[in-house]
Amino acid sequence: KPGDHLNGAYIIFFILGIGSLLPWNFFITAKQYWAFKLQNCSEQPEPAAHGADLRDFFESYISIASTLPSVLCLVGNFLLLNRVPASVRILSSLFVMLAVFLVITVLVKVDTSAWTTGFFAVTIVCVVVVSGASTVFSSSIFGLTSRFPMKNSQALISGQAMGGTLSAVASVIDLAAAADVTDSALAYFLTADIFIVVCIMVYLLLPRLEYSRETPYPAAGLPSNSVGEGSQGAVGNSFLAKRTGALDIPPLRPILRKTAVLGFCVFYVFFISIIVFPSLSSNIESVDRSSGSPWTGKYFVPLTSFLVYNFADWCGRQITAWIQAPGPKSRLLPALVLLRTLALPLFILSNFQPRTRLQTVLFNWDVYPVAFTALLGLSNGYLGTLAMVYGPKIVPKELAEAAGVVMTFYLMLGLALGSACSVLVVHLI
Repeated sequence: KPGDHLNGAYIIFFILGIGSLLPWNFFITAKQYWAFKLQNCSEQPEPAAHGADLRDFFESYISIASTLPSVLCLVGNFLLLNRVPASVRILSSLFVMLAVFLVITVLVKVDTSAWTTGFFAVTIVCVVVVSGASTVFSSSIFGLTSRFPMKNSQALISGQAMGGTLSAVASVIDLAAAADVTDSALAYFLTADIFIVVCIMVYLLLPRLEYSRETPYPAAGLPSNSVGEGSQGAVGNSFLAKRTGALDIPPLRPILRKTAVLGFCVFYVFFISIIVFPSLSSNIESVDRSSGSPWTGKYFVPLTSFLVYNFADWCGRQITAWIQAPGPKSRLLPALVLLRTLALPLFILSNFQPRTRLQTVLFNWDVYPVAFTALLGLSNGYLGTLAMVYGPKIVPKELAEAAGVVMTFYLMLGLALGSACSVLVVHLI
């Protein structure tokens, strides 16, 4: 059996991981662009409260619009697992993402001041479509990696966090280099367009690797009796054909029974994370904001919220390449996951602004939110990755791809419920 020459498959899955969450990362990190686009609505005298609500709670609305439809798309992807080839699901979702992002890119330079509410509605529709496509893409790719050695699943998940880090870095660079916020956003979204095209290209390259041809992953479409033939024709078929001799819908009950604890861990990790980031963390201001320094004003949120969280998240995921502890059956894993609940009061009692009900600010030093964000991202990356990669490995091999999709469902369910709760938490503060 050939090895992964020059880590080609690992690098491809890492790049696909970046692309799988890039839409979400670019949407939530372009905070100043969305505030600019929605400010006209907020300045209108009627209805003023409605306009302010669109702008002040935009992150929460985006979270809901990006996660609730994704759960439905994930269920649909599970039902189509053995009916539609993996390559069709992956490539079609990438092309949908590209088409929607092109629309978003065009709207950057369109004057929407006369129809701000309409622009908000169009944006939400784009979020719904691109998030559904992203979910189909990420769950299909994760199901595919479950047939490869565990390091490839880790590469995919680590790449997802790197996508967030790259988008945060791009945001800071754009803020520094572009005088106009629309110029910054245009460069931002054009980068997303280009990277989606890169993902299409590297995915088409994957079946040409000898390592991919010789890896036994019948769930990707190759009949079990032809695995390992090694011919170029077999390669194409493995990525284009449906599974033969398999049930139309994979058995769900044994997968749920085997992955119950790990599924809860995935659910709760992302449930807590999405409540805090970005709805809470991106509204924490520097206690020295009035000083006039760009580091406590213009760059504070992009650096201390988005960049710190995404980089810490990537570090946590990357650590799992060398350390896998606690194990899949350890009671310590769910205990550590539950311990992350403490993140809620820590961020609520930081300098969150504006505050209308809860006026107490206990952590009134800028170091506190930075440390809290780093811990949140690090624990999200490490604990979430462990639970995700353990799931497909504790079920029979023939159910590994389906288990990968189920683990993604737990993740999306956590994001969906967490995003709904984030709106409530922000309103209560």
